[in-house]
Amino acid sequence: MDSITDMAGLGALYGAGGVVGVICYIIVAIALWKVFTKAGLPGFLAIIPIVNLFALVKVSGLKIWWGLLYLVPIVNIVFAIIVALKVGERFGKGGAFSFFLLFLFQFIGYLILGFGDARYRQP
Repeated sequence: MDSITDMAGLGALYGAGGVVGVICYIIVAIALWKVFTKAGLPGFLAIIPIVNLFALVKVSGLKIWWGLLYLVPIVNIVFAIIVALKVGERFGKGGAFSFFLLFLFQFIGYLILGFGDARYRQP
């Protein structure tokens, strides 16, 4: 990076990625709002960054303190898969749906749960 134009190009790349990240976050927050209201929780919990993870743990049927596992570096990936599978189970969805659409492509999966005809079943 010898010139100012190289640095400006790099800054534009970060800016575009930031915009895409914010758009994905907004889509997931809207979808989680609907999922939380179906589960009987206040929907506004979806827009608060850390709190929405703990609310999702509660929707999955696990104890809410298990949400602390999201803070442990490698364990958080495994725990996110477990929570996705449990949430899918609570809404009557299978394992493949839960893994691919609730873990890998959250912005699609939670929109399907929130705005679809899936019903929440109490744990």
